[in-house]
Parts: sequence; C-alpha cells; structure tokens
Amino acid sequence: MPLAVEIDHKKRFVTVTTDGHVALADILAYFDRLVVENAASYDKLFDASNVDPHLSDADIMVLGARVSAYAAFDPRGRLALVAQSPAARDMIRRFMNLGRAKRPAMLFERVKDARAWLETKQD
Repeated sequence: MPLAVEIDHKKRFVTVTTDGHVALADILAYFDRLVVENAASYDKLFDASNVDPHLSDADIMVLGARVSAYAAFDPRGRLALVAQSPAARDMIRRFMNLGRAKRPAMLFERVKDARAWLETKQD
C-alpha cells in the first residue's frame, strides 16, 4: 500500500506514511477519506520520506485544485510534510504553492522536526 493512513479521532490527528510509488489516485483517495471520516480539521503529519515521486505537472494541478476546493472545510488542521529527496521536496513545494490555503503548512526534512512543530501551540 503506497499510503498508510491513521486517523486518531480522539487526538484529532492524522498520520500518513508513504512507501514507494504514490499515484494521483492514492492521494485523491486519502483526501476523500479525510472528508468521509470528518478529519479535515485535524492536524496532519504527511511523511513522504520513502516516496518515489512520479506525479506529473497535470497531477500536481489536480491536487492543487482539490486542496483549493477543500477550503470550504474551514477550519482545517495544520499540515507538516516530510521529505528528504530533492525530487520529493520539489514536488511537495509545487503542491504547496498551488494549493495555498488558509492553514499553516510546513515542509521538513525530519519527522522529529515536523512532530515538534505540530506539538507547538497553534496561534
């Protein structure tokens, strides 16, 4: 499974871990699950440390459009994204730029730093 998703309703927290090739359909299914399980407002840790990025520019545009559409689910939780490879970091930056939202989102190189940011008090 390219995306492992854990939704903790008690803690209001979502953890996503990637493994290998992640396709557009995998990410769209994750977005749909957030809506169906009423977790859009939760903070999210998206660990793409083991992603093999093969999303096209068109795929990134679809993701950006979907994130923009989800702006109706306000408030949405903070998003901490983790990636080490230059290709994954570039893909995530393009996604973040296209999907600008009314919620904090940060890119990190280490899960530890992402968790620390999510544990800080939200302003």
